[in-house]
Amino acid sequence: MLRLNDILDTVTAYNPGADLDIVKKAYVFAAKVHQGQTRRSGEPYLIHPLETAGILAEMRLDVPSIATALLHDTVEDTVTTLEEIEQLFGEEVRNLVDGVTKLSKIKFTTSEEKQAENFRKMIMAMAKDIRVILIKLADRTHNMRTLEYLPEPKRIEIARETMDIYAPIANRLGIQKIKTELEDLSFKYLNPEIYKTIDEKVTARQSKRDKYIEDVREIVANEMKAHNIPCDISGRIKHFYSIHRKMEAQNIPFDEVYDLIAFRIIVDNLAQCYEALGALHGLWRPVPGRFKDYIAMPKANNYQSLHTTVIGPHGERVEFQIRTHEMHDVADRGIAAHWKYKEGKIFDEKEEMKFKWIRRLLEWQKELSDPAEFLDTVKLDLFADDVYVFTPKGSLMELPRGSTPIDFAYSIHSDIGDQCIGAKVSGKIVPLKYMLRSGDTVEIITQKGRTPNKDWLQFVRTSKAKAKIRQFMREEEHEHGLEIGREMFDKECAKYNLNSNKLLKSDEFEKYMHELRFKEANSMLVSVGYGKLSPHQILTHIVPKEQLVIEGQAPKETIWEKVVSKLSKRQGGLVKVSGLSDVLVSFGKCCNPVPGDSIIGYVTHGKGVSVHIRDCQKILAADSDRLVAVDWDMSSGVGRTAKIKVICADRQGLLAKMTEAITEIGVNITEAEIKTMDDRKAVNIFDIEIKDIEELRKVMQSLEKLKGVISVERVRT
Repeated sequence: MLRLNDILDTVTAYNPGADLDIVKKAYVFAAKVHQGQTRRSGEPYLIHPLETAGILAEMRLDVPSIATALLHDTVEDTVTTLEEIEQLFGEEVRNLVDGVTKLSKIKFTTSEEKQAENFRKMIMAMAKDIRVILIKLADRTHNMRTLEYLPEPKRIEIARETMDIYAPIANRLGIQKIKTELEDLSFKYLNPEIYKTIDEKVTARQSKRDKYIEDVREIVANEMKAHNIPCDISGRIKHFYSIHRKMEAQNIPFDEVYDLIAFRIIVDNLAQCYEALGALHGLWRPVPGRFKDYIAMPKANNYQSLHTTVIGPHGERVEFQIRTHEMHDVADRGIAAHWKYKEGKIFDEKEEMKFKWIRRLLEWQKELSDPAEFLDTVKLDLFADDVYVFTPKGSLMELPRGSTPIDFAYSIHSDIGDQCIGAKVSGKIVPLKYMLRSGDTVEIITQKGRTPNKDWLQFVRTSKAKAKIRQFMREEEHEHGLEIGREMFDKECAKYNLNSNKLLKSDEFEKYMHELRFKEANSMLVSVGYGKLSPHQILTHIVPKEQLVIEGQAPKETIWEKVVSKLSKRQGGLVKVSGLSDVLVSFGKCCNPVPGDSIIGYVTHGKGVSVHIRDCQKILAADSDRLVAVDWDMSSGVGRTAKIKVICADRQGLLAKMTEAITEIGVNITEAEIKTMDDRKAVNIFDIEIKDIEELRKVMQSLEKLKGVISVERVRT
């Protein structure tokens, strides 16, 4: 068990002049207020804040952060107040405790609007004082280490949140040690069968692998000595989640993952990094295409290292990472190795540039009001890997992996993106959907008067490009809706010999407009153009009834009422539109929603309401005036067809087992498409009838447990 003295010794080692009295005082206070409290494991509760403080001490954080770690649960779990914390430990620690307490209350498993709001809170906390998120990461790391004591549903919920939110944040902050541990622990609870299989296979070959690591280490050490390169060499098996990702990405079983071992060579200076690389390539043949220079072009989280894979002893592929001691420190501790602690602010502008994505997220959270679009933007900026490309003048640009020339154009300037008609990469014309690679030199061809193409949304990757294209699409739709709405209103007024211009400026119109919560007349006319409000409905509220009577004419219905009445009873009530059931709905083929998905409706021209998943790219680009609230009618008993893709080994009897695993849950297979590949694998596409998203998850989990199954994923299109 970790003791206070262990933490004090660690802090003193990296900060000899640290005032440890505040840490000791925080420990005594935490011990007092947590007295009698226990964790699910039965251990005294105090162990958790101690372990959290220990993780931060390993990251070499400042004294206020260590003290906060010891106090971080006092306000939430005891009768302690923030005022007491400030009185005893000062304003800085109070603010940190307050920040961590607020972050601890954030849950990312609620509705989309709530998720977006929670992300905003987290971004604000990170921008205000980065130490808050570092303390939270340490807190989450220790909680994940002791997750087995919680009930299974809670374990899965916390593991999913950790994998989706906290591991990517640790990666973006460059804290690889925390990131890999969080990924492996989450993987253990989210995919227990696959984790167990990898663990068993790694353990079975442990002694043989240990000997191989020692043999390679000795050969490399002798080679470096011969070249007079002082260094530290270590070898390890890659962490389990990265092995699993490689199996999924390449659609291969464990036995075909060849580069399971990674070595680190840590040298004294930059020049020795390249000298060591040359010595390695002289010793063993490098694998083409597997060399990456992250020293010349660091990752977005400031990670620097040379990566190369060689054909080592016995023909095995071996990966090497070569870096200096300083680079190694940054790789392990990330932002904590850079931050100069003065109320969590960056001391140096150059250091701030290394983590400019935090500022970028802060800007986006101010600009984007739509929850779905904001979440899409955050996930792009927070969770993307990067490529590095050059402008024709040699300036280096950093973009998310998978970016295209359109993304590059928008990253330079919005006007260049809007007017882009073509691109050259390294002097050659390429399609606009070409995926950029690190080292490419990109030149954009523009034409004045050109506008964005909505099809670009299918392949652009950057949040800026997506936001600008969507903005243009919405404005274009808005103008079209306004034009139609004005024309419809003019025609309706003409029927009764009314002057539409005068009516739009009348007090009665303004009063009714405010009743419906429209800010301006144009917004109301757009709603008319989209069929959500009829021009006759407006007239009945702003003109005396006697002026609207035409002999022999029946009372008019609104267009929306017509949609409800004429197109009812077509879908068995699976979806309720604005609280009404039995409205004609269709389901977007672009995202194929199933009951349980978070959904939104889109008013089409004459075809009722199209239902989409909220984060569907088509919806994110749509005019918000055409969106309507929709909900699943879970009482209807009507199901939906979902599509899943299963990649597995091409093994006799496995298809029968997969079919059995699906039907045992009570799910019917309506269609199946099976393809065998040249590499002894099979791709299986199943169309299945399900009641809701939970039943779909059960099917996928059941399939994942089968031996020989490599990956299972939902296909939305």
